[in-house]
Amino acid sequence: MSPFKSSTGIPENLAATLCYLFPMVGGIFFLALEKRSRYVMFHALQSLLTFGCLALAHVLSGAVPIIGILASALLALISVLLWLVLMFHSIQGRWFKLPWIGHFAEKQIQRM
Repeated sequence: MSPFKSSTGIPENLAATLCYLFPMVGGIFFLALEKRSRYVMFHALQSLLTFGCLALAHVLSGAVPIIGILASALLALISVLLWLVLMFHSIQGRWFKLPWIGHFAEKQIQRM
């Protein structure tokens, strides 16, 4: 467990993991409540952006006949794998950045 606590009173690594455990909702929750920990805010924003993009991709793949079903199945697999990998790294206290989304999230957090 992380010795550092977020402004919510929860250890940073646990708060970051909760951002991924409850995709999008956890990200919104911790972005709204967290005032101090850049680690938690980064993971909250990365979670919100990652799973928001995946949800949008699922909706768009549903509009494509035949290939959309295959794309949707592949997106579901990717979503579960990302969910597990991101939770694994966040509980260990790692600043694991996804390509593009992670770099964008980091830039936005630095502006705050």
